[in-house]
Amino acid sequence: MKIDSNALTQLKIGLVLIVAIIIIGTVGYAFIEGWTLFESFYMTIITISTTGFKELKPLSRPGMILTAFLIISGVLAIAYTGGRGIQILVEAQFFRRRRMNKKLGSIAEHYIVCGFGRMGRVICEELYQNGQPFVVVENNSVKIERLLEMNYLFFEGDATADETLLAAGIRKAKGLVSVLDSDAQNVFVVLSAKELNPDIFIVARAVDEGTESKLLKAGANRVVKPYELGGSRMVHLLLRPGVMDFIDGVARNRDVAISLEEVTIPENSKLAGKTLADSPLRKEWNIIVIAVSKANGKFMYNPSAATTIEVGDKLIAIGEAESLKKLDSLCLKY
Repeated sequence: MKIDSNALTQLKIGLVLIVAIIIIGTVGYAFIEGWTLFESFYMTIITISTTGFKELKPLSRPGMILTAFLIISGVLAIAYTGGRGIQILVEAQFFRRRRMNKKLGSIAEHYIVCGFGRMGRVICEELYQNGQPFVVVENNSVKIERLLEMNYLFFEGDATADETLLAAGIRKAKGLVSVLDSDAQNVFVVLSAKELNPDIFIVARAVDEGTESKLLKAGANRVVKPYELGGSRMVHLLLRPGVMDFIDGVARNRDVAISLEEVTIPENSKLAGKTLADSPLRKEWNIIVIAVSKANGKFMYNPSAATTIEVGDKLIAIGEAESLKKLDSLCLKY
């Protein structure tokens, strides 16, 4: 963050002046009035701060002159230093906003996370761990401070407002997840997001049972019910803990050397029209396609080697993390 060096220099000068005035006052009262250093220091502080406390002891004429000097110089020094401090804070805020707006203006193919509560924080951590660009939309000042500490890209505003979503790059975003505090807010976010970008993929949270259908009608592609999902996961952990440990390791790229990836076959892909057996996925890259979601909506689990890869198909593949990182480029060239 670049701040005017002159302001910093002036702030340092102001602090030095205040310290110098305190020293002058402390030594002056001790010398003129014969007070102890502590009494002199206390008198100096209450004088330059203009708190209005009564003098510790009656002052002599030279003591009165010193007091008048301390009041005038102290007030001026504190005002000068305070002004420089406020200037630096304002400049820091300005540069932070400008830097944030610059990043928001250039970001594309990213994800928007609406809400930075407990679930939103976990989502951001997972996106960060997976190296995915994202923008957080939040208007709570306490959570904004947390976002600043974590150095996440964010936009401060109401996620249900169109201008906020536009500022977060909704037209260039790849996906959006809405985990605001209330179901009504999540419905509004989904409606606004779909209107601004009909092609965006949306995942929304639903707490109440009746909200799921509303979110789907509003345009959400997927709806997550945390309590239902959490209960189901706990049962699986009870019955099949080894399987769940493996799935968690694969999904989060932890503890295991393999990972899962999903890729859509574009029109110019050299894989289009080839069978899985003829493609280099398995032979050259040791990537196993475990499922294919066809463009017509048909879902094929464990497809055979004779399955033809077509434009619009979504390949669900498993393999080494390094190989899967190249999967997107493999769909275009190899």
